[in-house]
Amino acid sequence: MNAAVSAAENTGFDIDIELRRGDARSGFRRAFAIRSEHRVIAVVGDSGAGKTSLLHAIAGLLRPVRGRIVVAGETLFDRERRIDLPAHRRRIGYVFQDARLFPHLDVRANLLYGLRGAGARERRFELDAIVELLGIGHLLARGTAGLSGGEMQRVALGRALLSQPRILLLDEPLSMLDMNRRDELLPYLQRVREESGLPMIYVSHYPEEVRRIAEDVHRIG
Repeated sequence: MNAAVSAAENTGFDIDIELRRGDARSGFRRAFAIRSEHRVIAVVGDSGAGKTSLLHAIAGLLRPVRGRIVVAGETLFDRERRIDLPAHRRRIGYVFQDARLFPHLDVRANLLYGLRGAGARERRFELDAIVELLGIGHLLARGTAGLSGGEMQRVALGRALLSQPRILLLDEPLSMLDMNRRDELLPYLQRVREESGLPMIYVSHYPEEVRRIAEDVHRIG
């Protein structure tokens, strides 16, 4: 990757929160405690364990009722200290199970959308470097309708990186792909892990993915 990015000096995670939704009888109540000095961790657990809710809390989309969220030395949320950074200030790059590309835009425009609002920020990731990193140069002029699942996820990952994130969250990004497509995309995820220097949380049901991506694994539920 031409745009050199060095890993942050403090890249660990300190998360100790409780989430509640709904009423006591039918609602959702989960406590999460994750502490790790590693930069790239995986979160695993059964369906319904709260993996996506945990990522939403880190991203600022769901507010915990207690606890703290500290990533790479930065406090995103601390109930006792009354710290709750709004989502847009947390600078989270989020890649979902489904790529969520804009169907009315071509690949280049989808990627450039990630740069919206990033003008005043330090530009660690540039379009040409991301295109090279993810091997998507031949896709730039294409619409999204004809892309394979793996190609769509590479574009979604590129868009997330171009938003100039400080943290990258990946919520089962390969779960909707068949085995061949997963094997095709994993090397690109490994390149992003090695070359971006970003703290990453990777959610997956597949042990092989976790083994190849994460430095530390946390089971919840």
